[in-house]
Amino acid sequence: MSSEETKAPTRLADVAAKAGVSLGTASKVLNRQGALRPETRAKVLSAAEELGFVPNALARSLLSGRSFTVGLIASDVVGRFSIPVMLGVEDTLGAGRIAILFCDGRGDPIREDHYVRSLLSRRVDGIIVAGGQTDPRPPIGQAIPVPVVYAWTPSTDPMDISVVPDHESGAYAAVRHLLGTGHRRVGHVTGPRQFRAVELRAVGATRALEETGLEIAPPGVLYGDWSEAWGRQAAAILARSCPDLDSVFCGNDEIARGVAEGLRDLGRHIPEDVALIGFDNWEIMSAHARVPLSTVDMDLHEVGRTAAQRLLDAIDGHRSHGIEYLPCRLLPRESTDLTAASYR
Repeated sequence: MSSEETKAPTRLADVAAKAGVSLGTASKVLNRQGALRPETRAKVLSAAEELGFVPNALARSLLSGRSFTVGLIASDVVGRFSIPVMLGVEDTLGAGRIAILFCDGRGDPIREDHYVRSLLSRRVDGIIVAGGQTDPRPPIGQAIPVPVVYAWTPSTDPMDISVVPDHESGAYAAVRHLLGTGHRRVGHVTGPRQFRAVELRAVGATRALEETGLEIAPPGVLYGDWSEAWGRQAAAILARSCPDLDSVFCGNDEIARGVAEGLRDLGRHIPEDVALIGFDNWEIMSAHARVPLSTVDMDLHEVGRTAAQRLLDAIDGHRSHGIEYLPCRLLPRESTDLTAASYR
């Protein structure tokens, strides 16, 4: 048997010695306890990584009174929005060697209630709820004995912690981008009027135009379905109502794809005749469109990462409240680039 095979596992004492700290300090760092200097935490984590230290889960649990597991309840059955959020959650929790118990709530309150009781019976340290829509939702329960953080879909309870994209500022940035490239007749085609995200995106677009003394091109905000078919229909409405239309901001990428095809059917070229920008950065729709779409990315990975960090903060006794809005990212592509050749 080789010496490599008989090598004893790395102990916490080995990590402490390599980092030049006490055993208690090393334990606090690896268990995310205590108020320690960032450089001390960095030294301990670096030593643990270099030595390949793998803490014993049962020992950690007994010493800290924690299970080092977190429940994640998702309700987006398609996964288009919840998967990026979950990846961000995993990046943050995985770095702290915290296991995630995933539950597919499918937007069903009965299933959610079952999973909440199941997770609590397994002594999870906290729960993240990754919603499937932007409208606020009721809390998953009353008097939950562990911290709960809502990601993407905010809770209706102002005492809960919610982390969401800033839809209004994302829309504002989209229209400012159109204005910055010389456009002045900006149409807005979006989804169903009753959605909170639709309202916020319309507010952001209107604010950007009003700051320049402009308004949304006739016939004003066009509300409809989240679909390409609606985008095609809206393109015809815009062309009739505003012959000198030079740009369109769409409430999502599906609508933008439809607007692009509808305008093309009418002999308008993207971006030479009409610049176009969407929202969501659903890459199958935006990056792979006939003319790749400029769009607004909600950075859902960062939403998940931040939600996980807020949960860890709450577990450590530093609980916050209310809704935290995270900035969106503007992604310019050919559909607003007047130097790019359009598809004819």
